Amino acid sequence: MSTAFVPQQQPQHPGGTPDGPPPVPPYASEASRLLCAGTYLDAAYRDRVIEELYLNEQRVAAPSLGFDAARVLAHALRARRLETLWAAAVVGLWIVGTPISGGLLLYFIWPSLMLAVAPLLRGRDARPPWYRTLAAFLARWGGRVFTAFAFFTVLSVALGEGPDGSSYSSSPYGPSGDEDVLAAVAGELTGSAQPWQAWFGFGVLVVIGLCVAGRRTQFARVIAAELSPARFPDAAGDPAEQYEGPRFRKLSQRIRLEQHTPLVMYHEARPFCGAGTAYDTWVLAVELRPDEDADQQPLSNRAVLDRVRPLIEQLRIPAEHAGPGVRDRLRRLEIDECVFLPVEGLLRRDEAPYAPGDFEQHRTRAVEEGGEKRRHFLRVRVAGWEEELVVTVFVRVHTQGRMLMLEIAPHVLLPVREDFKDADRTAHQFLHDLKGRIAGSAVLVPRSAGDSLITLGRGVAYLWRLLTGGHAHALPDGPALSVRELAAAPAGSTFQDMDVARYLRSVQDRISRGVRLALGEAGYETGEFVQKIVNISSGAVHIGRADNSSFAFGDHARAQTTTGGPVPQKGSD
Repeated sequence: MSTAFVPQQQPQHPGGTPDGPPPVPPYASEASRLLCAGTYLDAAYRDRVIEELYLNEQRVAAPSLGFDAARVLAHALRARRLETLWAAAVVGLWIVGTPISGGLLLYFIWPSLMLAVAPLLRGRDARPPWYRTLAAFLARWGGRVFTAFAFFTVLSVALGEGPDGSSYSSSPYGPSGDEDVLAAVAGELTGSAQPWQAWFGFGVLVVIGLCVAGRRTQFARVIAAELSPARFPDAAGDPAEQYEGPRFRKLSQRIRLEQHTPLVMYHEARPFCGAGTAYDTWVLAVELRPDEDADQQPLSNRAVLDRVRPLIEQLRIPAEHAGPGVRDRLRRLEIDECVFLPVEGLLRRDEAPYAPGDFEQHRTRAVEEGGEKRRHFLRVRVAGWEEELVVTVFVRVHTQGRMLMLEIAPHVLLPVREDFKDADRTAHQFLHDLKGRIAGSAVLVPRSAGDSLITLGRGVAYLWRLLTGGHAHALPDGPALSVRELAAAPAGSTFQDMDVARYLRSVQDRISRGVRLALGEAGYETGEFVQKIVNISSGAVHIGRADNSSFAFGDHARAQTTTGGPVPQKGSD
């Protein structure tokens, strides 16, 4: 009798909070493993990773929530090196085999290019425009027809049935007009090629097929062995991490310094790059009205955040009678403070203030200043589904001019793409299905010349940009994209959507309650705050208790006073 696999979790303190460090460090997380596997599965994704983290070395790395971007870059570079070597071998075989085969292999180049260009013409959209679909269709089928014609023509030469042989003129009734055309075309293709040259050409195609199969087998073995769940946590033994390139060493150290720091250097157009998709961001402003029946106390931004934080931390505690087997991801809820700084103004990337003590100075000054560019946030993070589903809530409080502003910016990082998650299954099936491996490699032989030329062309274009781009001396820039966001699926499952709603509503409820308590304890009225909370986002935030206040439920609901009378302006509830 088999049982479902449940990831092992750390023991708890008697109070219910998690004991010790997180179970899996970012460099060994499931998200990191799947992103590394994706660099071997998707060449376009691999190129985007290298472009963002390696080519544009002036860009600060985006925050890496639950994964290690430096390790993903290491595997992207290794996958590109391996693919380039295989592509060079394939092109070399075509170059060497063409003159020896009497030029017969040369006529496979054009259909090979058509087959290789067809996916580029279609694009990566799920529903591309009709003209791209039509162009890809014509290129694909045109390449197949020309490949079949070239194959049978070379086969006719190999069998000694050239244009002056019996194949085209042995009919007792004489050749027809169509056969004359085919014979003329075949004569142009074959020229003076001999049968042994045609057989040599077929031998070259077989060797090319072995190269194609070898590349696919090597990638599958990397996924099944080095990137397997059992071996991936051993980062010290990872061959990709052992690459000694000085540029890679320098950039990997910078990425690991920047990706998990609470001091976030950002680009003005993409402040929350790396956190995922914005989810119901809202801002609330309420007037601070003294409560005539309470004593006034100083109310600062720090005082409000200090009242909110313990309430959010209580979400880690399981139900009183739940027992020791609680596996709710809220147990691993993480709370910290971060400061966002604009990258503009720096002259070099290594001038970013990551030295010990810099963050404390910026946090102390930013928490109360309410600046436009330097901003302080309380960051609440819940990582579910083995670090694949990450919910992050940024909270900012600011008091100014007898007003309290509450900013809540939730972001959701969706799970990794389905094809990346199926990497283990794909590699296992490929390695254990010999017939499928042979058939799949044989199908790719006709387009191998085009694919290899495109791979080498991309490599040359990359080297040209690396040499002439001037990125090493460019002014620092904020992150343009996150390699984790780039690999995110378009949508999550029903269970994952339910978890996102539960995490967000739990955190938002505690934030609202903490602000309300901070207002009441400082001697301010809370009625207006409660009324605005229950009306914001069509009632997406629910307050447990709000006496004599208004509630709104549903997408088009309207708030109504629960007692039938006007909303009071005094009282802590």
